[in-house]
Amino acid sequence: MKKSGKTWDDVIEPRATFDDIDENTFSAFLKMSEEKGRMPETIGLTIPQIFDKLLLTENGQLKRSAIILFGKNPAKFYPNTFVKIGRFRENDILFHDVAEGNLITLLREVTNQLNHKYLTQKIHFEGLYRIETGEYPTPAIREMLLNALIHRNYMGAMTQIRVYDDSINVWNDGTLPAGINSESLKRPHRSNPRNPIIADVCFKGGLIDSWGSGTIKIIDTCKQAELPEPELIEQEGGFSVTLFKNKLTVEQLTKLGLNDRQLKAVEYVKEKGKITNKEYQELFEVARMTATRDLTELVEKAVFKSSEVKGAGAFYELL
Repeated sequence: MKKSGKTWDDVIEPRATFDDIDENTFSAFLKMSEEKGRMPETIGLTIPQIFDKLLLTENGQLKRSAIILFGKNPAKFYPNTFVKIGRFRENDILFHDVAEGNLITLLREVTNQLNHKYLTQKIHFEGLYRIETGEYPTPAIREMLLNALIHRNYMGAMTQIRVYDDSINVWNDGTLPAGINSESLKRPHRSNPRNPIIADVCFKGGLIDSWGSGTIKIIDTCKQAELPEPELIEQEGGFSVTLFKNKLTVEQLTKLGLNDRQLKAVEYVKEKGKITNKEYQELFEVARMTATRDLTELVEKAVFKSSEVKGAGAFYELL
């Protein structure tokens, strides 16, 4: 396909007809695209004519991209188009679900399942108003899903979402394009989608922006929510994105380069609420100078904060 200038989503699907297209999904897409103003003029055009404008057909025949985006049952043509969601505790799976359908449907269904079954909402009140806040930023979750659904290898394994006590991971089949690595995704980078027709239609529908800004949005929204930096890596023949709920897990603290004493001190403060320099010395049988150095480093790395009280009554607590 590369030699012929074709991508996977640009190939005709000879088994498909317009009877395989979900008109309700396509109508919803048209409404979204009108709101964004990114679509070419479609007034008076038939569905086949609009599909042709979107490069979803060739000589009147549907392409693979049309089935992935708007098909009634994409699995009829490509078996692994579904998304598998699992709730894990360490390595044990507690329960799981499968979401099926076209890309537009999957985006809605997976989001609903995550919100109603897998992720909890933090509730607080501002005056008389009840405010619900998700465990993770909604824009980050949305970008993770879109990234997985748009850029995945549709002839490979299904998209997989793993939800843990302190993190959520989305994995899709297909590695990064040549010349782009995980570090590139943390800064403005060129857009080189695996499925350019699918990506372009999603852009016209207002689901994504172009110019490779999706991963930057994931990172920035997590920083704004004061969450640890997400992990974006190539893994097992695919691409993995992980969001972390807080920065006080052993995994996150280890990344900061804390020593064993400091890791245990964090667990102590989680349980007791605070720690003094003297308690640190006694717990770990170290000199005052060592305790001071360790605690100062925990403050510098934004894990602890020192109390306003100084002198004999001074203590440290979680930031």
